[in-house]
Amino acid sequence: MASLNKVFLIGNLTRKPDLRYTPSGTPVAEFGLAVNRNYTTSSGEKRRDTCFVEITVWRRKAEICHEHLSKGSPVFIEGRLELDTWETRTGERRSKLRVVADTLQFLSRSKNKDKEFDGKSDSQHQSGESSDNESQ
Repeated sequence: MASLNKVFLIGNLTRKPDLRYTPSGTPVAEFGLAVNRNYTTSSGEKRRDTCFVEITVWRRKAEICHEHLSKGSPVFIEGRLELDTWETRTGERRSKLRVVADTLQFLSRSKNKDKEFDGKSDSQHQSGESSDNESQ
């Protein structure tokens, strides 16, 4: 059976990326993203709904996000949904959907200043080397 788990989002950071390292030393960053949907109701009233999404970024991309992004930064994200499940101290089961980012593009408010980061350095782009895309 075919399946697809792919997400595309454009939004603004709700907080600066929080960078930490796993026990094995792998960098991981987490931040919130606000994605707005503007629409007009049937009565002509303009409305805006905002969806808040938790984003996780791994490896060098995590460090770059921490260095270059801040609250309010606009960003394009391509990634996949992942379900986190845990049990509270009182024994309640909880779950939360998050997006694990595979590709990010830092957006600016002016033209021709967008910067994409796909995990490759400039030298890797020139030599054709592939980036590390292991899933966590």
